[in-house]
Amino acid sequence: MSLARSIALTLVLSLVLGGLGAWAGAEYVMRRMHPAAPLHELVHEKLRLTPEQHRRIEALEARHAIRRQELQIEMRAANADLSRAIEARHAYTPQVQTAVDRFHHAMGALQKETILHVLAMRAELTPQQAAQFDATVAKSLTEAAP
Repeated sequence: MSLARSIALTLVLSLVLGGLGAWAGAEYVMRRMHPAAPLHELVHEKLRLTPEQHRRIEALEARHAIRRQELQIEMRAANADLSRAIEARHAYTPQVQTAVDRFHHAMGALQKETILHVLAMRAELTPQQAAQFDATVAKSLTEAAP
């Protein structure tokens, strides 16, 4: 195999594997950003919400679900752009950087939205409920991923 072909093959494989690594990392981050099941279980089953608290939290969750879906669609679109940009030139071009930046922007926006959502739910709780909620949030943010 010629040196040029070896370099080209190495470059293509590096880009493909780098893209797969970025995708896997993003999947990991996405799974960690969603409020953990224990938080959902705590809020809906263990905190003894009043009917009014339950109604307000359900409304918060409905709005968050819509925004989360919008941002996940944006991340998938950015990944599609990234795929096309890599395929077009097999190099780290400005188009590749733009797609990466677009993905990171959407991922960061989703993380912020999730944090704001968790804080909005907390604002609906009594001090006693909030203490349990805080402990669950802290645990979910600091424990190792399964």
